[in-house]
Amino acid sequence: MLKIFLMMLFLIPLCFLKKSYWMVQNILFFMSFLFIINNFYSIYWMNISYFFACDILSYGLILLSIWISALMLMASEQINRVNMFNNFFVFMVLILLLLLLLSFSSMNLFMFYLFFESSLIPTLFLILGWGAQFERLQAGIYLLFYTLLVSLPLLVGIFFVFNNLMTLEISFLSEQYFEMTLLYLSLIFAFLVKMPMFLVHLWLPKAHVEAPISGSMILAGILLKLGGYGLLRVFPLIQKIGVINNFSWISISLIGGVWVSFICLRQTDLKALIAYSSVAHMSIVLMGLMTLSYWGICGAYTLMIAHGLCSSGMFCLANIIYEKTGSRSLLINRGMLNFMPSMALWWFLLCSANMAAPPTLNLLGEISLLNSIVGWSWLTMLGLAGISFFSASYTLYIYSYSQHGKIYSGTYSFLSSSTREYLLLFLHWFPLNLLILKSEMSLLWI
Repeated sequence: MLKIFLMMLFLIPLCFLKKSYWMVQNILFFMSFLFIINNFYSIYWMNISYFFACDILSYGLILLSIWISALMLMASEQINRVNMFNNFFVFMVLILLLLLLLSFSSMNLFMFYLFFESSLIPTLFLILGWGAQFERLQAGIYLLFYTLLVSLPLLVGIFFVFNNLMTLEISFLSEQYFEMTLLYLSLIFAFLVKMPMFLVHLWLPKAHVEAPISGSMILAGILLKLGGYGLLRVFPLIQKIGVINNFSWISISLIGGVWVSFICLRQTDLKALIAYSSVAHMSIVLMGLMTLSYWGICGAYTLMIAHGLCSSGMFCLANIIYEKTGSRSLLINRGMLNFMPSMALWWFLLCSANMAAPPTLNLLGEISLLNSIVGWSWLTMLGLAGISFFSASYTLYIYSYSQHGKIYSGTYSFLSSSTREYLLLFLHWFPLNLLILKSEMSLLWI
């Protein structure tokens, strides 16, 4: 792993050169291909260096991080064009990527905690520095306090584990069991907020609406996955008590998923709608994880990867419209089929991925998750039917409302989209549909 980190470190000074924006982006793409070639994935730890290593769980998420970061630079072309501190922006993206790579590849629980919390700072800078609205300060404070409030108990829990086991190496933790409710809550709660679970999700729509496109992409694509990844890493410690207590989180997520789907159906802001749909998707992931079954864990991992690409692509679509019309309101952005007919195809493809239509990776993840949750209790069928039905409803709502209908009279004629925007959407959609052909990576990692 050290070679990847060194490559990242030597990439950071490049972002202060003049006109180095696209060069950094191309090097990030090169890094992602290098990472694919370099790793023959395995269920064991590999590429081991001092505190860092990579197993199949880290592998997919690290690859997703590098890929989304390269696409962030492609989506934020406006920052480069108007020269809005573009060197500092690229620097922030690279620092955030480095922290994400370090947190996903940490073999030590404390090191993971350290980088998990550090990734907040560049995210905050992205929202405060390049966000469009005045409420971005409030959104940043929401993000900071929600996450920091619950991360202190996690730190205390990690110290308690170390005090008892005299090790924090993740590979050694699977043999140990703790049966303390307080430890269970302290280890798990920080990750539930990060995912986010319903009831502690209010920071997410706020942060998404105020963030620039790059902030939304990294939030939806990677930062939500840190929560799921952390849960998978600490669950071996608390399996026994988890079997007893996990039903409460499953119940909250089940009701929350349906409730959030209703909230989606009455949104008029494009970004807020996509942000709330993320909460609904992550609630299914959380339910699958909490069943502690093989199907559930594999399905959660698959859907995390799929949602990272799909949600990020949806935010890109919303941003493309926002850059053209200067508004994110669905009341104004109607009849886009008349203005951008070829963009309607990408709306259709990414919306169908959002409602888990074949042959997307979302479908594979959702089938595995439904299997595990219904296997856990058949009473969940009613809630799951609601989530599935309403997720299709709000996705059709966002598609039909934005593409069809009467054009708002205040919208002036504008140029169609550029090749860069089509390439950006293609690079989200293509891996999403291609990965289902190589699905053993996401279903055989245990």
